[in-house]
Amino acid sequence: MAANSFTRMNIFVTGGAGYIGSICTEALLGAGHAVTVYDDLSEGHRSAVDPRARFVLGRPDEPGNILDAVKEARPDAVMHFAANALVGESMTNPKKYFHNNVANGLKLLDAAVECGVKKFVFSSTCATYGPPDRLPMTEDLPQCPINPYGESKLMFERMLQWYQRIYGLEFVAFRYFNAAGASERFGEHHRIETHLIPNVLRVALDQKPHCEIYGTDYPTPDGTCVRDYIHILDLAQAHMLGLAPGRQGFYNLGNGDGYSVREVVRMCEKVTGKTIPTVEKPRRPGDPPRLVAAAEKAVRELGWQPKHPRLEDIVATAWAWHEKHPNGYPD
Repeated sequence: MAANSFTRMNIFVTGGAGYIGSICTEALLGAGHAVTVYDDLSEGHRSAVDPRARFVLGRPDEPGNILDAVKEARPDAVMHFAANALVGESMTNPKKYFHNNVANGLKLLDAAVECGVKKFVFSSTCATYGPPDRLPMTEDLPQCPINPYGESKLMFERMLQWYQRIYGLEFVAFRYFNAAGASERFGEHHRIETHLIPNVLRVALDQKPHCEIYGTDYPTPDGTCVRDYIHILDLAQAHMLGLAPGRQGFYNLGNGDGYSVREVVRMCEKVTGKTIPTVEKPRRPGDPPRLVAAAEKAVRELGWQPKHPRLEDIVATAWAWHEKHPNGYPD
């Protein structure tokens, strides 16, 4: 079923001022759905919220705040993107991750059940797997996260399964690999940027003198880590497909092709036409040599078909957005 053939729905989007949430909100609105964005703006940006959406400044730690917001929105479905997502920070401040990603997530689940929401679409992560036993990574791999971020997402996945079993809340959980790229209007601007492509492009924008390569002695063709990149627009398409009645379960989202850090740097040089100096650093603890998704389940069961699988297209859309917004969002 095509995304735009769905019945028009009213969607409650948490984290809709963030990178992935903002572009999924744009796609939902473009497909004719109504959207309420709930975001506390601790990581997101007010100007990243599509003006066609209704915006609620979320205060999840205030008693009843999430429930009141869901009651007022009266949504048919919830898309839950809001989370803290810095792996390194989760290792030094696990309390923050379990509080926001699990405890506040539980408030949202309870609100969804109380308000009669029929569908819940969750932004999960490949970090729930930990170092994989085999590649490409399929959904039935053991889940052994090695940081509190991945653990917090896995805990929420398990909560979803119980809420489906006991309350009948239908859910789809997407385990992302590396989301990248941009739409024409919205792009990637994190206050603390840890993602490779935007950090490499900051060098092309003369905002950094060089980019760092962490580890050059991995058992990969050029010695640097290999990762799977997925265009943000393909990610958004999958979320809309997940809204279809009867769709249920866990799905990896990736391209199935991996690119090394050096390959990404070279592609950024090709797209920008600029030389990007690199500095080699030691390996970071816990970085697996290769992480590549098997996403056939999403293709087979959801009818998902990535339209922008090429690394060049992913980098080109990111560069176009960063050139127009060299300092990111104004707020």
